[in-house]
Order: sequence, then structure tokens, then C-alpha cells
Amino acid sequence: MSASEEDPDDKNAALREAGRLLFARPWVFRLGVVQLETLPPADRIEVAFAGRSNVGKSSLLNALTGQNGLARTSNTPGRTQEINVFEGEHADLRLIDMPGYGYAAAPKGKVDAWTRLIKRYLQGRPNLRRVFLLIDSRHGIKAVDERIMALLDVSAVSYQVILTKIDKIGTEALEDVTAKVGAILAKRPAAYPEIIATSSEKGTGIAELRAEIAGLLVSPPH
Repeated sequence: MSASEEDPDDKNAALREAGRLLFARPWVFRLGVVQLETLPPADRIEVAFAGRSNVGKSSLLNALTGQNGLARTSNTPGRTQEINVFEGEHADLRLIDMPGYGYAAAPKGKVDAWTRLIKRYLQGRPNLRRVFLLIDSRHGIKAVDERIMALLDVSAVSYQVILTKIDKIGTEALEDVTAKVGAILAKRPAAYPEIIATSSEKGTGIAELRAEIAGLLVSPPH
């Protein structure tokens, strides 16, 4: 191996350690945004988390940061009705919790407002490096998820699927949903091909997600 080459195992181990350190710092809720004009300056890399209501987004953010009370969880789907911004101490990174989508009981006017906010954010935020699109492993990709994928494709925003709640299904079911999701992503121009399977309750996949995010801080956009 030449000096210019790097062992993939060494690189993966380095990213896992970088991810661990990145999220070992305290993370805080900075503000909730209902108008893009109130967003913080685009002075650091942002990664956003999107998904259907009740997909487990708040639980994942809490597991990612190791802070159980950072993102509010609720038994009422659709509670996140604004863009929530989280920042880490001395971290060149901002976490964006986007409003949950697809909750039929929400008033149409409010859903339309969320949709406009999401579109404007995705299309106008130059420092947005990647969107992590959460998919409930028990249900797979739904039509509403594909509409968000289409928006991400049109906006030329790189996105990566995170399967949630894999502790609720068996190994064969996980393999099946992973294959089905992968086949859909292969047809999407802005989709990142690697799928991360997670369980916030068990901690499965959290180290891999942290490593993926850490890699975005050292790699050019793609």
C-alpha cells in the first residue's frame, strides 16, 4: 500500500471515533423557526432530518446526541410544527429537525404552511450538506415519502435513508425492506445509496450514523 492510499478499515475506524467525539460534546436546542429569515447564519455545515410524523425522529436525535431530553418526543404525531435547530459545543455542525409530514389529522392550512417552509429551506440553504430521510422499517417507503424524495431530487439536495425502529421487526423483514428501499433509491438522482438501519431504543446503527455525519465535515459535497 502506497503512502497515498488508506486502509478502508482504518478510515472507518477513524470516522467512528470522530463521530463519537463529535457527539460526546453537549448539544443544545437553539431555536424553533417558522420563517426562514430567522434561521441562524449559514456559517457552518447543516444536516437535516426529515420523515413522516411518528417515524421516530425525535428519539433518533436524542440517541444520536446521547441526550434523552434534547428533542421532545410525543405520542401525538405531528407535534414538530417548525424547523428546530440544534447546535453542538465547539462543533462546526448544526442539526436541523424538520417538521414531520404526512399526518392526516393536521389542518390543511398548517400542512400547506409546513410544506412551503420545507421547500424554501431545501432550495435556499447553501450550507445544507445532506438530508437524512427517516423511513419506518415496519412500513417502508410510502407515497408521501416519494413526494419528498421528488422534492429533494428537484432541489439537488443529497439525501440518505435511515431505517428506524428495526428492533420491531425480524431479520428477514429487515432484509426485505432494505432491498425494496434500495431498489427505489437506485432510481433517484439525488439519493445516496447506503442505507443506515437503526434502533434508537437499542442503539443499533447510531455509531454508523455518527460516523457518516463526521465524514461530511471532512469530505466535499457530493
